[in-house]
Amino acid sequence: MDLTLLLLLPAGILLIAFLYSSVGHGGASGYLALMAILSVSHLTMRPAALLLNILVASIAAWHFIRAGYFSTRIFIPFALASVPAAFIGGTIVLGEDLYKPLVGVVLLYGAYRLFRSSGSTEGAQNVNLSFLTMFLIGAGIGLVSGLTGVGGGIFLSPLLLLAGLCNTKTASGVAALFVLVNSVAGLAGTLISLQHLEPAIGAWLLAAGLGGLLGARFGSRVSPFIIRRLLSIVLIIAGLKMVFT
Repeated sequence: MDLTLLLLLPAGILLIAFLYSSVGHGGASGYLALMAILSVSHLTMRPAALLLNILVASIAAWHFIRAGYFSTRIFIPFALASVPAAFIGGTIVLGEDLYKPLVGVVLLYGAYRLFRSSGSTEGAQNVNLSFLTMFLIGAGIGLVSGLTGVGGGIFLSPLLLLAGLCNTKTASGVAALFVLVNSVAGLAGTLISLQHLEPAIGAWLLAAGLGGLLGARFGSRVSPFIIRRLLSIVLIIAGLKMVFT
């Protein structure tokens, strides 16, 4: 890895961790986007994104839950199925020809959901989802999370808001813990078949920790509208790069 990447990656990771943690996310889709733009090896991308996600999501979860923004009733049905599914997804090793398009599609979908959810209103639809429905949705999100190295927050948060299951800050708290448990499960599965981990991961974790701490602390003062619109643009660029290169 050249000097440019050694400097750009930690700086980008710090910024992404700050932005994502401010809305209760771990930032995996952002880290994957950054690594895709900088042409980091696909063997490095998934375990690195999961490690960074665990650190930042832990900080975000602690911040939001401590402030009272959490719902056990909403969290449990999604998490019960997502954790084992994320572990299973993490054990599956995809070749570059499959991994890159899959991650690209996930990033593009994440961009779409972030863009749409940035303008959503609290409790817009008030959809009454059954325990079984939330359980099955959680399983699907968990599997994709383990396969690609995202924590699932980009899928869960918009769903919670658009279905009117809770308000924005509670959605952030639920998503933060959801991302944490999925990332741990996905990483556990990934370690079984881990082939390569970037030696510079220590510097990346330090940058993510600092960004996550600042973002989670000041998240209530940051406009989710602006953040999610900017992040969606980054995800679109990276997603297209992953799909077509």
